[in-house]
Amino acid sequence: MRRVLLTLAALMLMVPAFAADKVLTPDTIHSRIGFTAKTLFKVEGSFGKYTTDISGDPDTLDHAKVKLEIDVASIDTGNKSRDGHLKTPDFFDAAKYPKIVFTSSKVWKQGGQVMVQGSLDMHGVKKDVTIPFELTTGKNGAGNNTWSYEGSLKINRNDWGVGSDSVAAKIGLKDTVELNLQLVGFFHEKDMAKPAPAKPAATKKLKKAA
Repeated sequence: MRRVLLTLAALMLMVPAFAADKVLTPDTIHSRIGFTAKTLFKVEGSFGKYTTDISGDPDTLDHAKVKLEIDVASIDTGNKSRDGHLKTPDFFDAAKYPKIVFTSSKVWKQGGQVMVQGSLDMHGVKKDVTIPFELTTGKNGAGNNTWSYEGSLKINRNDWGVGSDSVAAKIGLKDTVELNLQLVGFFHEKDMAKPAPAKPAATKKLKKAA
């Protein structure tokens, strides 16, 4: 009987550790998956479609896991002709490699930042990278507790073979591309209702004078 009671007590002590694990529901209104490239001038772009799978204890980072899956065909640089070219085999080859996937292997705190190490799978090539994130917490316009992770990472596109064989890229595109990530969301227990993101402020149209 004593052994049974001790076992039960040990299990009860373990419960809080597991209960602390939560999942992040992204606030897609304020989140952004972007990048900056350079030719003769700076080109900024983003990916409009992506999914996230982020879980763990947001305070201690215990059991933290991060997975980000990006739809390559959703690339947007503000120029349809350029976007179409970026989707071809000259660059991302979206038909053959439709997804860019980042999967974490380790998450820890360092010097006030959240460091996320993992595999970046892009254009058929997997390489380990480490992304430093600045963390900001507070409440959004709807009064919900909100976490915001802002990170950036410079990579050499040739390491993943993006544009390596493109004549246009060889002529004017710089090798270094900066990834810019803004992940905003709400942590909650898996079985709890998901908080609603704050809606963008409404704007009133002024009537033209007659």
